[in-house]
Amino acid sequence: MLENIILGLLMEGELSGYDIKKTIDSTIGMFYKASYGSLYPALGRLTSKGLVSVTELENSKNKKLYRILPSGKEMFLAWLAEPLQISLNEHLLKIFFYDYLDEETRQVRLNEYGVKLETEIRRMQAVEQIVTQELKQVEDPNSYYYRVSVLTYGSSHFQMSKQWIQNIKERK
Repeated sequence: MLENIILGLLMEGELSGYDIKKTIDSTIGMFYKASYGSLYPALGRLTSKGLVSVTELENSKNKKLYRILPSGKEMFLAWLAEPLQISLNEHLLKIFFYDYLDEETRQVRLNEYGVKLETEIRRMQAVEQIVTQELKQVEDPNSYYYRVSVLTYGSSHFQMSKQWIQNIKERK
C-alpha cells in the first residue's frame, strides 16, 4: 500500500523523503499513517524495482529527490484502476465483542473513542478551512475534486461515527 501511495504522490513531481512524509501526514494522514522507518525502505524497494529514480543533491547533505519513472507510473495507474475494496476497521471488530466486557470498561473505552473522534472532527474542520482558502487561489479547483471529496468523506465519517458511539453508549 505504501509503495502505491508514494507513487501517487510522485505523480505530482519530484519529492524528498521528508516531503513525502509531510504530504502523507497533511493529506491522507487522517486514514493512513506512515513512519520514516517504513517510508525509506519503501523508497528503496521502488528504486530497486526501477519504478522510481533518485537524485542526490550536491548542495544539501544527504538530501535525495525521488521521481516516478514511466514503469512506476504504469504500475500506479494499474493499481489505481483496480476495483475498490471494502476494509474492516479494528474498532468495529472490538465493539462487536463488547458484550463480553463489563459495563464500566465499555463506557470508559467508548468515551475515550468519542474524545478521539472529537479531536479528528476538529482537525478535519481546520483542514477544510485551509483547503477552502487554497482552492480560491487555484486556477481550476475542479481538478482537485476527488481529493476534496475524500476530505468531505472524512469529515462526514467522523461525524457519523461520533453519533453512532453516542447512540450505542445510550443503547439507542
